[in-house]
Amino acid sequence: MALNRRAIVILVATGLVAGVTARLGVWQLDRAAQKQALEHALATRRSEPALASADLARDAAGAQAQEYRRIVVEGEWLARDTVYLDNRQMDDRSGFYAVTPLRLADGTALLVQRGWLPRDPVDRTRIVVPPLPSGAVQVRGHLALTLSRMFEFSAAASGVIRQNLHPAAFARETGLTLRPEVVVQEEGDAADGLLRHWPAPASNLQMHYGYAFQWFSMSALAIGLYAWFQIIRPRLRSRR
Repeated sequence: MALNRRAIVILVATGLVAGVTARLGVWQLDRAAQKQALEHALATRRSEPALASADLARDAAGAQAQEYRRIVVEGEWLARDTVYLDNRQMDDRSGFYAVTPLRLADGTALLVQRGWLPRDPVDRTRIVVPPLPSGAVQVRGHLALTLSRMFEFSAAASGVIRQNLHPAAFARETGLTLRPEVVVQEEGDAADGLLRHWPAPASNLQMHYGYAFQWFSMSALAIGLYAWFQIIRPRLRSRR
């Protein structure tokens, strides 16, 4: 009886391990499929005609549908509200992302991630950039749901240099009515000294396939060990 109980426990444990790891493998494949679909959707959006200021979304659902669409927007720079996001990398160097609100014709504002500039090696708080042009300007780029973000110990932030910029808090701070999406600028005057070598959105498909292979391998190993120790080896012994 004890032997039968032990065999049942081993069978149940093996089934659980094999089932859970196989399910995790399927989940990783599903994540890969979702990201592949998103990658295809973004590529399709990038190939569509550029949107104009009048096409900009006014709510989160509309912004979601416009993510990564190309945009040509007109407005006026609010240079006094420029913020520099610290600890941003570009071309293997550390520096800042320059973010400036662009006031649109209807009075609302759109955050623009204008580009990257290097950090001063002597004084990390020293930022030297050419002044922004006054009056109406045209900005070309693509739409994103949010600005670049990094881990921070506290969401509270103020000043010109910050780790992250939280649109809702920034809107309260400045009194601006911000649109629910941002522009990542792709073209600009070379004289502004900003780099715009933005990385493509990371899909990490190979990572998900690698994890799926590991989980399926663990599932197969559990079944294989059970078959060897509980079925094959006992039969070999009995024949001897």
